[in-house]
Amino acid sequence: MRRRDLLISSLLTGSTLPLAAQTPARGRLVIVGGAEDRVRDRLVLRRFLEYAGGPQARIRLLAAASSVPLIVAESYRNAFAEIGARDFELLPLLDRDAASRPEVVQAILQADAIFMSGGDQSRLMDVLRDTPAAAALHYAHRHNGCCIGGTSAGAAVMSRHMIAQGPAVRRPRKDVVAMGIGLSLLPAAIVDQHFSERGRLARLFSALAQRPDLLGVGIDEDTALVVESQEAIEIIGSGAVTLVDASAVRTNIGELEPKSEIEMLGLQLHSLPSGHRYAAHMSRQNAAWPAGLLESVQRLVAPASA
Repeated sequence: MRRRDLLISSLLTGSTLPLAAQTPARGRLVIVGGAEDRVRDRLVLRRFLEYAGGPQARIRLLAAASSVPLIVAESYRNAFAEIGARDFELLPLLDRDAASRPEVVQAILQADAIFMSGGDQSRLMDVLRDTPAAAALHYAHRHNGCCIGGTSAGAAVMSRHMIAQGPAVRRPRKDVVAMGIGLSLLPAAIVDQHFSERGRLARLFSALAQRPDLLGVGIDEDTALVVESQEAIEIIGSGAVTLVDASAVRTNIGELEPKSEIEMLGLQLHSLPSGHRYAAHMSRQNAAWPAGLLESVQRLVAPASA
């Protein structure tokens, strides 16, 4: 057994975790496209607090992606306080040493919800990769009903194969997107954020040309894709979510030099506006959906492996 798993096992068997602030709902992922409203209606944050269990919920901020974590923490502290949250704290998790400390792992396991800030997704994964803290995030989500949210960089790391960097090209090109390894909370997808605002459709296409086995997910700013494990997805906020299914795509990427434009045939796109919910099980409602949409939803709600 790995050291990280032994640490979590010892914490679970050696102490009794307190009950959640309220009876928790099934653990959700709240994947935000960045620039969520923290000043006016705060719709995305309000829903996140609701999913966490309400005002008494233990909300913990993971700000390791940011170069100014204390400033970011104060902004979120004020925003959550304005919508009624009474128990908000910044996780003391800013470097790899902290990611192995028992008190940090315990704080994650005791949280009702964890929100990952924006910044640099590679910086965040440099802190979390293969650590007890990362394993605790998975355990809390799968077994404790913990709601895990992430915005911008915090959204990018939700997938296993993440976009680490790359320009917003006008047309898909070979090798313009650098890929990295994320947390694998959303294992069958690859997430891009600030999607419409920064014109990132071709960037997502470029990533999918490398990994057509993954489902592309583009999330607009102030918008969240909410994933209820094995049940449904929902779109909240002020924008939309774009799904790109490349499972049947044909490309010429193997014949091209780096930076060359890619021919991509057979992509399937779905634009999902805010306010819509899509169940993963066949029903009268989704019987008329276009081919591929139900399969895309099912891929998103498939649970991560243990």
